[in-house]
Amino acid sequence: MYSLQKYKGKNTRHTCPSCGQKQSFTLYLDSNTNNPIHRTVGKCNRESKCGYHYTPKQFFIDNPSFVETWHATSNILNTTKQIEPPQPPSTIPFSFVERSASYRSNFVRFLCEILTVEQMISIGENYALGATQNKEVIFWQIDIQGKVRTGKIMQYNPETGRRLKHESGAIDWVHNKLKKSGTLPGDFNLQQCFFGEHLLKLYPDKPVAIVESEKSALIASAVFPDLVWLGAGNLNGLSIEKAKVLKGRNVTLFPDLGAFSKWKEKAQMLNSLFPSPLGEGLGVRCSTLLENEATDTDRINGLDIADFIIAELTSKKTSQEIQKIFSQKLQSMIETNKGLLILIDGLELEEIQPYQ
Repeated sequence: MYSLQKYKGKNTRHTCPSCGQKQSFTLYLDSNTNNPIHRTVGKCNRESKCGYHYTPKQFFIDNPSFVETWHATSNILNTTKQIEPPQPPSTIPFSFVERSASYRSNFVRFLCEILTVEQMISIGENYALGATQNKEVIFWQIDIQGKVRTGKIMQYNPETGRRLKHESGAIDWVHNKLKKSGTLPGDFNLQQCFFGEHLLKLYPDKPVAIVESEKSALIASAVFPDLVWLGAGNLNGLSIEKAKVLKGRNVTLFPDLGAFSKWKEKAQMLNSLFPSPLGEGLGVRCSTLLENEATDTDRINGLDIADFIIAELTSKKTSQEIQKIFSQKLQSMIETNKGLLILIDGLELEEIQPYQ
């Protein structure tokens, strides 16, 4: 049998591989050997905030090569049958996704200011964005089988693209609203998946990129469509349970500034569980792109890849607008000295074309 207990007189509570909280993770031990099964097999005690629970049975299903090793020292084949199988995730009818489909959210309104029509169409087709009557955006979590796990409801400032974090802009969930209305049962078993996970099946040959937020995944996918962009949901959203769908894929993680070390550890852990396909490619790696490009101010503000892309897109758009409005000579002067454009706007100056 397996149990959550002490190991050689020492408490088995360690750092949770999912949420990263120290002293919150209890390992499963083989009662015959009193040894931990694997450093990822256990339960996080922060059930309301993390909920990570990786059982021995699930571990051996995911890693059949370990069975023979453990069978040599433990009655593994008999004891695994006594472990209760994990409950399947509950799902939401796809009709709710269809009914919510809309570009009329404040978030999409912001995107329209920085992206082209073609890019917006691509986002809409791939990620099935929804909107509420209050112009909140709905980020639907659709798993690799096309099943709807839930929808994340968020409000954004249409001018800045920043999420509103005050009370009226707090995060809400579709499954919570449907439970309150009686549409879903009270024992709805939520198991979140990656935002955009369904795209893994649609694009089986594309490399995968993972970022923290849904916003970053959407904006990056519009600019770099050759990758499948997934959103983990938050800093601690890159869990082993979610990552099972990444088996056989080449994956690059793009952590926000300030999260590189934590996600680098996650990359190492995932590589040990999900090695590179056929021994080729990169497996799971953590990109240093933002770390190499960021200034001290960027690090203090904890910018993500979307912030860098938005800045670049805004800069290009400004350049295009300058090209349309001013002569080539004045445009060159403005490119050399950005302050000149501020002076022109502030004094409402107009360029006078020479008499032909």
